[in-house]
Amino acid sequence: MSKIIVFAFPVFLLLIALEFWWDQRQARLRGSVSSFGLSDSLNSLSLGLMSQLTGVLSKFIGLLLYAAVFDSIALFPDAELWKHPLGWLLALVIYDFCYYWLHRGGHRISLLWAAHSVHHQSQYYNLTTALRQTSTGAFFGWIFYLPMAVLGIPPLVFGIVALVDLLYQFWVHTEHVKKLGWFDRVFCSPSNHRVHHAINEGYLDRNYGGILVVWDQLFGTFTPEQDACVYGTRDPLNSWDPLWANTQGYVRLAQSSLQLPTWQDKLKVWFKPPGWLPASASALGKSEFRMSEVRTFQPPRSTAQHLFASFQYALIMFAGSAFLWVADSLSLTSAAIYCVGLCFSLWVLGCYTQGQFRGWHAALLHLAAAAALALVQ
Repeated sequence: MSKIIVFAFPVFLLLIALEFWWDQRQARLRGSVSSFGLSDSLNSLSLGLMSQLTGVLSKFIGLLLYAAVFDSIALFPDAELWKHPLGWLLALVIYDFCYYWLHRGGHRISLLWAAHSVHHQSQYYNLTTALRQTSTGAFFGWIFYLPMAVLGIPPLVFGIVALVDLLYQFWVHTEHVKKLGWFDRVFCSPSNHRVHHAINEGYLDRNYGGILVVWDQLFGTFTPEQDACVYGTRDPLNSWDPLWANTQGYVRLAQSSLQLPTWQDKLKVWFKPPGWLPASASALGKSEFRMSEVRTFQPPRSTAQHLFASFQYALIMFAGSAFLWVADSLSLTSAAIYCVGLCFSLWVLGCYTQGQFRGWHAALLHLAAAAALALVQ
């Protein structure tokens, strides 16, 4: 699976480059606002790479548990259906149905939102946003796919349809594909998914479908795009630090839990919708959200600084791709050490991008991380 991602990543980057070219062209011709922020895009790409790096260590959890359920209680493990294209198509539809409920849970259960919110933190909407993925979602997401194991869908088929569902969702993260008529009523489309990423009143927590939006039609969570979308989260990240992006949701939940007086509420806050507090703790509540107060996080960076950050990311991406290519042959200890070293470099890049390090500081820290990994090898 890691090798497939290594092959896919250059394709993603090429499509992102083409979208960026078209975006800048449209901005010049029509005077429209760009849908790209360079620091934001680097942050999204960093989070995507970090997700793949940590996935080497965490994704096997879900696959092992899926295989264990399949081996022990699968109802139709030897069904001929799963060996034919029609069965694979049915497996994809079932996967997408399970994904709908995982995705919906990711917005309505605070513990799951702490992981999924990473994907929504960007205040821009472009193809780099598609790659902005969590590094912690694998710890809980597997639960929603166990019905597929019970039905007897083989782990190999499950892995393939999961990849197809994920790859499909890449293209819907763009502002440059407008409404598509009947397609929008059946499938997840750029128009439908823009609504999903928006924080506008009336758009919040809508359109969860991965490939099919008919699930939203059936369960009352569909809203068509009408007004211009404002992107991000209502509790903004305001940081380019990829480690903080992945942990801030859990930290804030822990802080809320510690402040609540009863153990029941300390537990409930993890499983209630995001922002929930008991009536007795209203004083701990956050101020009311106002759309007029939304500000784009964009610390000033010069062209030279952006070029330096992009060059540093390219080096880390090359090293990360090399790691992913051989990850399956490494011991768990070696893989963990390489993962930590590469994630450290991504953290340094994020800190540099928001002005916490000077360029030579960042370069030295990257060199130190590379030297440490070389010594380990």
